[in-house]
Amino acid sequence: MKKITFLGCTMHAVTMADTLTIIKQRIQQKTFTQHVVVNVAKLINVQKDDRLKQSVESCDLINIDGMGVVWGARFLGYDIPERVAGVDLFYHLLKMAEQENFSVFLLGGTQEVIKKTTETVKKKHPSLNVVGSHHGYFWDDEASIVEKIKASGAQLLFVAITSPKKENFIDQWQEALGVDFVMGVGGTFDVVAGKVSRAPLWMQQWGLEWLYRVLQEPGRMWKRYLVTNTLFATLIVTERLRQRPWKTRCRR
Repeated sequence: MKKITFLGCTMHAVTMADTLTIIKQRIQQKTFTQHVVVNVAKLINVQKDDRLKQSVESCDLINIDGMGVVWGARFLGYDIPERVAGVDLFYHLLKMAEQENFSVFLLGGTQEVIKKTTETVKKKHPSLNVVGSHHGYFWDDEASIVEKIKASGAQLLFVAITSPKKENFIDQWQEALGVDFVMGVGGTFDVVAGKVSRAPLWMQQWGLEWLYRVLQEPGRMWKRYLVTNTLFATLIVTERLRQRPWKTRCRR
């Protein structure tokens, strides 16, 4: 896997197809895989949160999510093949799990959201082996949830909890979970359950999913995206100005 270090964060510059192949092979080999996707907000947060940075960089597979990261990295001369969106990867992995008879555990969201997500997933993938699910509000007794996941015999675990809680939870418990593959999926369950809708394809392609989220939840999202997007743009411009002309030309 091709690695890059962009704004102090190590990531893998791979395609969706390559990502799926790698994950499938590692699950079949029973090789534990800790996965994460990096978007603009997470990239900014690892600059100041050492615990989150450790959790991200301890992962075996770090995909680039968010067109802002793709464009920013390309602007600085990095060869990024494409974006690997976490929600798209989630859907692909459910399909793979159904085809390969991999068992799945769903963790996160409110009780209503996890119930609806589980129902929707089973309806779309009737042969999928969903061996367990639980809401994301368990912080007073993490150990019992970890034991529940391990006892389920799940091979794939999807964790739909906000950042940095999900990254730190996964990093802390890692192999104690007893799964072969674990991935943080953020707000994906809200999309699956129909609580929020995903941006139209043209907005995804133009890197405007953040704006769509703000329009849906302005009170909660506007400050987060205003701050992180502004800081990201500043870091990109600063780094570009630091590049020597000869170095930039060599990268092209």
